[in-house]
Amino acid sequence: MTVTGVGRLFGREGVLRQLQHYLDEVDGGGDSIGLSGEPGVGKSALQAGIATYAEAAGFTVLRARGIQSESQLPYAVLHQLLAPVLPRLSGMPAPQRQSLLACFGLVEARDVNPFFTSLAVLDLLVEAAAEAPVLVCLDDLQWMDRASVDTLAFMARRIATERVVLLSTSASESWLLGDDRTTTWIRIEGLPADVSHSLLRYHAPDLNQAYRDRIVAQAAGNPLALIEFASTPETGTDEELPMTTRLERAFTARADELDPVGRALADVAALDDGDELDPVLAAAAVVAGTAVDTDAVRRVLDVGLLTLSGPNYAIAHPLIGSALRRAMTHDRRRQVHAALATVLSGAADRAVWHRAGAVAGRDEAVAAELERAAAEAQRRGAFATALSRLERAAALSPDPLDEAARLISAAELGYQLGRFAQVEQVTSRVARTTLRPRDRSRLTRLTGVFHDGATSEPTEIRHLVQLARRASGEGDADLAMQLLFGAARRVWWRDPGDTVRRDIVSATHDVAVPSGDPRVLAVLGLADSLELSASVIHQLDLTPPDDGDRADVAALLGIAAFCAGDFLRAESFLSTAVHDLRADGRLSLLAEALAIRSWAEINLGVFDAARSADEGVRLGDETGQRVWAGTARIATAFIDAVGGRWGTPPAFLLQAEQTALQLPNASSSLLAGAQLARGLGELAADRPSQAYAELHRVFVPTDSAYQRVQQLWTISYLVEAATRSGVRDEARSAVDALESQATGSPAIGTTIALEYCRAVLADDAAAEDLYRDALSGAARPFPWHQARLQLGYGTWLRRQRRVTESRDPLRAARTAFDALGAKPWAARADQELRATGERGWQPTASGRDQLSPQEAQIAELAAQGLSNREIGQRLFLSHRTIGSHLYRLFPKLGVTSRQQLAGVLTDRQSSD
Repeated sequence: MTVTGVGRLFGREGVLRQLQHYLDEVDGGGDSIGLSGEPGVGKSALQAGIATYAEAAGFTVLRARGIQSESQLPYAVLHQLLAPVLPRLSGMPAPQRQSLLACFGLVEARDVNPFFTSLAVLDLLVEAAAEAPVLVCLDDLQWMDRASVDTLAFMARRIATERVVLLSTSASESWLLGDDRTTTWIRIEGLPADVSHSLLRYHAPDLNQAYRDRIVAQAAGNPLALIEFASTPETGTDEELPMTTRLERAFTARADELDPVGRALADVAALDDGDELDPVLAAAAVVAGTAVDTDAVRRVLDVGLLTLSGPNYAIAHPLIGSALRRAMTHDRRRQVHAALATVLSGAADRAVWHRAGAVAGRDEAVAAELERAAAEAQRRGAFATALSRLERAAALSPDPLDEAARLISAAELGYQLGRFAQVEQVTSRVARTTLRPRDRSRLTRLTGVFHDGATSEPTEIRHLVQLARRASGEGDADLAMQLLFGAARRVWWRDPGDTVRRDIVSATHDVAVPSGDPRVLAVLGLADSLELSASVIHQLDLTPPDDGDRADVAALLGIAAFCAGDFLRAESFLSTAVHDLRADGRLSLLAEALAIRSWAEINLGVFDAARSADEGVRLGDETGQRVWAGTARIATAFIDAVGGRWGTPPAFLLQAEQTALQLPNASSSLLAGAQLARGLGELAADRPSQAYAELHRVFVPTDSAYQRVQQLWTISYLVEAATRSGVRDEARSAVDALESQATGSPAIGTTIALEYCRAVLADDAAAEDLYRDALSGAARPFPWHQARLQLGYGTWLRRQRRVTESRDPLRAARTAFDALGAKPWAARADQELRATGERGWQPTASGRDQLSPQEAQIAELAAQGLSNREIGQRLFLSHRTIGSHLYRLFPKLGVTSRQQLAGVLTDRQSSD
């Protein structure tokens, strides 16, 4: 089909060819494209033209248009868009089907999971795309309700392998559908003068040359302005006004031609938040004080303000709606809103919004009603709508204290939605007002919440503790624990000193909750896990087995165990949390749990990015949680370093370090992790002196990478580097200092690290006994830690000229390292064996090494017998995307069926 096949779009041939290319290449994967430009520049015409092309090419075309007056109606756009494919819902898994139907009010549900809704939309479109490629047209993205847009953004991030193209229009480039990695924006500029003249000759051939020249000069290449100005009297418009203002005046002039009944109809349509004509006629009758007949409708249609399609209507162009709204007085707006509220009394969500618009001043009754409507929207998964209603409720609150409380509630929702700028704006505004004590504490907890706390300055942490003590004294234990948890997290990211840590611990013990409360254990672990490790682990020992069955509780217990160094129990609790959070679709908390679990796995010697780290990065990025995305990125870098897969620090490690330096409180912990990864990279490259320099930074109090607890994770690698580079005495002092702080801790991570250090640093007289004790000690069940001891012991034996004895531990170490994929360490063990005279070993090759972490995760789940749809539901991907991954990974593994996967995945691990 030629470009002209889409109709007469003057001067847009290049853009049309560009858009057609995306459609022509859809079998190779989908795209999200946006058209931006000023109103009237032709974005919608281009979209309509390419939709015509797509239909002729066999695409299924789905359309939705944003209307400013509907932007508060949750899922309005989604319902409009999906109506043609909703019959396909019958074949979808129940959780997704019920969630989507509940959003549209078609079934009753206690609450709605927004991520299941998003997955349902993705699956619907992917199913449709299996039969014919799909073009999704979103016109006026900026006016679409945020509940729908958030769902569409989820889809946009997942269509790269699908036969789906998303084409949006917006007044300006928008981040609503993701950043430039997700959506490619094309700026539509005004037409050149010669093309403008051609368009005018086509649409208004009888204009005299002088007036045509004037219109071309005034319209600045805007096609809508060219056509509209050509139809206005030659008295023209004020050339000094902005073009859109002149256009709105032209549209207002059309409305001024109407009689009072017609004008009432036009005004009601401009403020209505639906598209059904009957309610608009009824409300217009209330405003006009007389019935609205078909003649009145015809008059409004004749002047081009509205269009009609069966029982539904639409404003002919967004600028017309804007012009009508601007032309209304405040009294007229309230009159129209009141009429709509009366007519829509059976639609509670819509009616309350119009009642709010009809209020002349502040009104507590309406504010309370909006607050209840916000709770209902939140129950339906429409968090963005709930936030807007809370902000409107705040604006209508007569009592300033109620206003502030509702704004804080809106900010709390904004945090859940990842709306950084909006939360910062609200909290900054509320901070200058008088607040109830509880609301002041809520506000303090929100400060810097996107950075997992604002800063780790001692004065700020003490302030949180003071607020917690006040809340505890007033019997508000829940708020007290929330505040203390926030304070303790700041301590984790950067140590504020002994006094502050002890203050948090003391305040926590004063809260009227049981000592074994998971919140208490998490706070104690975060705040002072070196000194309190033994008591935290003791409380975990007393925890009933079924206490960790709920996601939130399991996550808190996992954090407590992790901070205390009980990585085995941490991995277990966090796996439960990951499983349940995934089932609930709570992606923000899931990203955090995966990031923490990835480090529990690393400390246990499990180096598989597919289990936790890779997904933690993806979900951390998707939910806007830079701290957790950075945490998981560093874990991925560590895993790659162990495998010898980078010679210089990779880009994702540098990106995580940049995040650490940009966030006011996260630099210490993230940078400590980054230094650990860098140190492992240097050890893998056989540069022990450089490794020691990198790792030693974690132990220097004045260094930005200093972190007390993470010294325990780092100390054995520091000792390895020190031993290989000849600075054993320096390492001994670091070990002695750490042992004095961790005295009495039964944590498995602490025990493994210190047993290794004692053996490797021992003098020759004591080394053998310490090696034997360590080899039969805490490290024994963990191949990585055991292999490191075996390598150290075998190396020591060879240095003692006990060559024959050295071979068994060195062979065992080499075999274990090889199986773990720790190729540099396997090569070192082989080098030691070669020095004993043993030759002929070749490292094993695994097909799994050829897979990306996501492919490995999918392969593991498929090997467990899960269907593509079940895997997709777990990973929040379409089942067809899963199928595509399996199709690509089968040849890499040398298999032809799912049944063969288990046999070739040599290090099978269950993945939640």
